[in-house]
Amino acid sequence: MTDDRTFVIAGAGLAGAKAAETLRADGFTGRVVLLGEEKHPPYERPPLSKGYLLGTQERETAFVHQPAWYDKQRIELRPGCRVEDIDTASQDVMLAGGHRLHYDELLLATGAVPRRLDVPGADLAGVAYLRTIDDSDALSATLVAGTRVVVIGAGWIGLEVTAAARQRGCAVTLVERADQPLRQVLGDEMGAVFADLHRAHAVDLRLGNGVREIVGDRGRVSGVALSSGETVPADVVLVGIGVIPSVELAERAGLMIDNGVLVDSRLRTSDPHIYAVGDIANIDHPTIGRRVRVEHWATALHTGPAAARAMLGQDVVYDRLPYFFTDQYDLGMEYTGHALPGDYDKVVVRGDLGTREFIAFWLSDGRVRAGMNVNVWDVTEDVEHLIRSGTAVDPGRLADERVPLAEV
Repeated sequence: MTDDRTFVIAGAGLAGAKAAETLRADGFTGRVVLLGEEKHPPYERPPLSKGYLLGTQERETAFVHQPAWYDKQRIELRPGCRVEDIDTASQDVMLAGGHRLHYDELLLATGAVPRRLDVPGADLAGVAYLRTIDDSDALSATLVAGTRVVVIGAGWIGLEVTAAARQRGCAVTLVERADQPLRQVLGDEMGAVFADLHRAHAVDLRLGNGVREIVGDRGRVSGVALSSGETVPADVVLVGIGVIPSVELAERAGLMIDNGVLVDSRLRTSDPHIYAVGDIANIDHPTIGRRVRVEHWATALHTGPAAARAMLGQDVVYDRLPYFFTDQYDLGMEYTGHALPGDYDKVVVRGDLGTREFIAFWLSDGRVRAGMNVNVWDVTEDVEHLIRSGTAVDPGRLADERVPLAEV
């Protein structure tokens, strides 16, 4: 017997695509409509600043599924279709052109947009942002040997683009307000590891420096004026200063908003028929013990399916620990957990920072809150177990490579 309900997914990225996939895999026979603003089928974003930008990964490998898959699964994929508003009373979404589409359950997977640089000259040709596959294509075309690239912002996107540009023969200057890369994520000691990594690959790091102006010549970027008073020459400027969650649709619908869309552990919003996932979801996380919003690939990968199951009435508690990874030059890293500045009082290192083969642990009151393995593999489950156990550990044993992590 066919279900007569309609489930609408607003946002055709990884989270939305995985939600649609899960609805079918878990037996939903009703109508599934997947609405996306971009003209492309759903794709994953990590390759855009990693393998695809570097030129080692084909475009098709970024797609979650090939276009024919959606037809085969009876998923109505509508690329280039923007949701303008939500009528929660009638349970309709309003589409561009005045069309209305009824939903029985609605999933918001609207993602995020790059934070814009607000300085004179920021609109010059040659100033780029990286969020979409089209952005990656455009940026890739400029990264030819000898090009002078200035990257503004030493977060994950900035560092990965820097690594790709250097590997493609560009001269790169990396500008960051903080004293170390990734300081707000990893702290000074671990941030210094990434600073040293990029210096070793001839990146000109300008730490503790802001941007006063983007300088141009005949409408195109020619340099970046720093707060130090110096102007760094540039043919291309990549701005990577973070993203802003796209919550405008949810806000107009009257949903509860606070650093994203507030959802419970089932990923349900303040409206019982609307769920939110991915970058916009501020989750009441049962393991971490407070709300968290994480802008990483794994969050999209796992919240989409979890919300789909919750929409189907299954008993869902989203308690996955945040996880992200990076690849830069010969450094590979995985991070598990959640430990922002103020969340921890000690960092313990197992291994050698100098050779960049180690595991770092962030502790609070002796309890592991997060772990980062750098060029050390197959330890993620052990790190997660330490975090979930919630028990205090001996820092000496934690640092001792002779003691198996499972026995710490």
